[in-house]
Amino acid sequence: MPEDSIENIDFDKLNEKAISQPLIKHIYTADPSAHVFNGKIYIYPSHDIDAGEAFDDLGSHFAMEDYHVLSMDSVDGAAVDHGIALHVEDVPWAERQMWAPDAAQKKGTYYLYFPAKDYDGIFRIGVAVSNSPTGPFIPQPYAIKDSFSIDPAVFEDEDGSYYMYFGGLWGGQLQRWRTGEFNASNPESPTAHFPKDDEPALLPYVAKLDDTMLEFAEKPRPIEILDNEGKLLLTGDNDRRFFEAAWMHKHQEKYYFSYSTGDTHFICYAIGDTPYGPFVYKGRILEPVVGWTSHHSVCKVDGKWFLFYHDSSLSKGVTHLRCIKVAEIEHLSDGSIKTLKPYND
Repeated sequence: MPEDSIENIDFDKLNEKAISQPLIKHIYTADPSAHVFNGKIYIYPSHDIDAGEAFDDLGSHFAMEDYHVLSMDSVDGAAVDHGIALHVEDVPWAERQMWAPDAAQKKGTYYLYFPAKDYDGIFRIGVAVSNSPTGPFIPQPYAIKDSFSIDPAVFEDEDGSYYMYFGGLWGGQLQRWRTGEFNASNPESPTAHFPKDDEPALLPYVAKLDDTMLEFAEKPRPIEILDNEGKLLLTGDNDRRFFEAAWMHKHQEKYYFSYSTGDTHFICYAIGDTPYGPFVYKGRILEPVVGWTSHHSVCKVDGKWFLFYHDSSLSKGVTHLRCIKVAEIEHLSDGSIKTLKPYND
């Protein structure tokens, strides 16, 4: 739900209509990446802290400096905060803005993947390691080679391969990598390097991880998102094109790539036959929430699928102070996902 409409909202009534309530209320959290490890739900969110800066399209008002890990015995149970798992001060290469993370597990070792701006002001993606899903996580001394932009999401396929999906526009700098190198010009304009509205939209990226889980096994490649006619979605197709918040899940041998449309506030999905795509746009998982951003994960728990997401209801519309939530989603018989409305009529 766009920021300019927030001032007219009665938040007491809105929260009564919400299909789910915040999982925790003692801190502000967003961008929840949920996984089941050893029969328990673990959630890896970003931690919203007010930067005291004016709201802008570069995300300067998001002062994220650490990560907390949450756990739940069931989706109906209480969420437990296990405290700080990683702080930016502990990451040698990172200066600020630890945005949406994700995690993975391999052979009893846990990996926390996270974006942050380095000392040149460029978003890179790093990894930290722990022998516990709740951390603390020990960061690698350098960012992942050839990494860039934001919103890493790691998917484990059935053959034991792991893939990282990533990318984000505007504050996420993806538009600055159109030539394969970072374009530092026009630092105050997040849209300066965009294609025209009638040109193919900028695409997210995917790279297979190597056996160490610490580096890419290949150069990242773009992910094609197509319409039903097999054509790439266009830049001006704001209700369907990729903006940020990549996620992957697999259902009935099909790969579901889901993402946020950003400034139009939809969580959408596209379906493909391989983890690399191409993916054909199919529809929306979630209608707009209160707040500027929408960011999610999809996790299977006890045979049912759940959407973990966020809104700004806890802070009563302060768009950079968000809270994470969870709701069940349904895959229909034709493979489509029934669209959720975050608030009842």
